[in-house]
Amino acid sequence: MLTKDSAICIRAVDYSETSQIVTFFARATGKFTAIAKGSKRPKSAFDGPIEVFSLGRIVFSDSNREKLATLTEFQQQPGLVGLSKNLFALNCASFAIELLNSLTDDYDPHPQLFDLLLQFLQNVSEQSLPRAESRGATISLLILFQLALLKEVGLMPVLNYCVNCKNAFSNAWRGVYFSSSANGFVCRDCEAAFPDKIEVTSSAAKCLADLKLLADAKEQTLEQIEKLLISHFTETLGRPPKLAKHILK
Repeated sequence: MLTKDSAICIRAVDYSETSQIVTFFARATGKFTAIAKGSKRPKSAFDGPIEVFSLGRIVFSDSNREKLATLTEFQQQPGLVGLSKNLFALNCASFAIELLNSLTDDYDPHPQLFDLLLQFLQNVSEQSLPRAESRGATISLLILFQLALLKEVGLMPVLNYCVNCKNAFSNAWRGVYFSSSANGFVCRDCEAAFPDKIEVTSSAAKCLADLKLLADAKEQTLEQIEKLLISHFTETLGRPPKLAKHILK
């Protein structure tokens, strides 16, 4: 049976001199891997070799989901050209799809997450601010996508109250901590019970509790939040994400 969908390529590796194995994140289908036979030939049904971040309409056969699907058509759309001009934006986009690939299951649809990923990639690709401003804006976009990803897969941390005593977060807290094992904020009165805790600066905690503040946050604060999230993803995945080293200074 042939399936039609809109998809973004999140991984592509050579299979032979003429073919590729590609992983797509599709809007209605979710993540799946397919063989693209003849994709590297000058004249193919896929408009040339398939590259990571390419997007468009696909047609594929997935009669047996325990095996590779077979890609039959891919109408690649122009776009995301800005990623090739900004190394940091490219690193952030690559990191985002690494996390998405690690946290989603095959054939588990997440249409809203697909839309968020596409919007994130477009926004990062279109960054035209001076380099200093662009870095902070790009980190802010990455943070928002990472939190949206965690929410979509059911792993969103608690960022508006203490996960232990349930007291609501406020500026009156004497200290703020984050525990991956507890999946959220821990207040000063409860932090002793969580040996994996990480202290969170006041500015970073305020931004995490109210994401609208990210837009005006200093780059230092954004870096602190991203460092916290990378630590949390490391604990969640049981290993450091491969591309995390390219995100922080």
